[in-house]
Amino acid sequence: MINIAIDAMGGDFGPYPIIEGTVLALKERKDFHATLVGDPLKIQSLIPKKYSNRVSVIEAKDVIGMDEPATEALKRKESSIYKAVELVCQKEADAVVSAGHSGATMSLATLRIGRLKKVSRPAIATLMPTYKGKKTLVLDVGANVDCKPEHLFEFGVMGEAYLKAILKVQEPKVGLLSNGEEETKGNELTKAAFKLLQKLPTFVGNVEGNNIFDGSVDVVVCDGFTGNVVLKTGEGVADAISRLMKQNIKKTPIRMAGALMMKKVFRALKKEIDYSEYGGAPLIGIKGCAIISHGKSTPKAIKNAIYQAINYVQSDINSYIEKRLEAL
Repeated sequence: MINIAIDAMGGDFGPYPIIEGTVLALKERKDFHATLVGDPLKIQSLIPKKYSNRVSVIEAKDVIGMDEPATEALKRKESSIYKAVELVCQKEADAVVSAGHSGATMSLATLRIGRLKKVSRPAIATLMPTYKGKKTLVLDVGANVDCKPEHLFEFGVMGEAYLKAILKVQEPKVGLLSNGEEETKGNELTKAAFKLLQKLPTFVGNVEGNNIFDGSVDVVVCDGFTGNVVLKTGEGVADAISRLMKQNIKKTPIRMAGALMMKKVFRALKKEIDYSEYGGAPLIGIKGCAIISHGKSTPKAIKNAIYQAINYVQSDINSYIEKRLEAL
């Protein structure tokens, strides 16, 4: 049975939403064991007795705060995230899920679990919605602020692997994020990366920001600085549109009546852009699995992060990445 290590203390709202999300996952799936790391008294009081045989609790006396530097992570061996990652490092768990300090999670997963062969920089990947009903995988979205061309090439291979192994897309289209579709567009980094990515048969060339949301490509590669800006901008635009719609709907009774008629449409739209539907972002390129969730994660988000971890472990993505990079 798959064992998922879960940092029970790292989220913005304490252990409740994390443990509630774990319980939701335990209710719906019987193919995993949960190892919760944190304060045993707080954790055990929230676990129903009927799931006690599928839950283990590891005590951790320390929590790394969101405002603390990620460099603290390696020193704080009693922290919940350190102990959760260490379980994967020691092969006592198959994956780690954390809504805590993302920098600490990334650093510990990379340094303690280790990188896959031929991977120089693991990348954080996230799925973005499109109006064609499919998803676009964007990486890196924050793990590596400064990148070299070979890093972007590796991201392309890792993104391709994720689409094939997890989303079952047989021939994913890989694009390089730039300021124009022409091969001559871009900065020094993207121009050099373009030449390397041409080794990939699935590479379709440069893409622009709008292509992330139009479904024309399956994977969009960029450095972590650019990717994080894209991610936060996308989240901000989605939130702004939602708020503007609510404000305008409330202005007249006719609009409110129309909104009621469109309730199913609005519900479907909300689902498409709702972060909790994905649960978290995988750190691709490590010898295991780490899912990095938002600090404000709801129980639903944690549940889906656990599902994502299970799917990742059950796939052959890591062996595919190693073989692909070796061949190229």
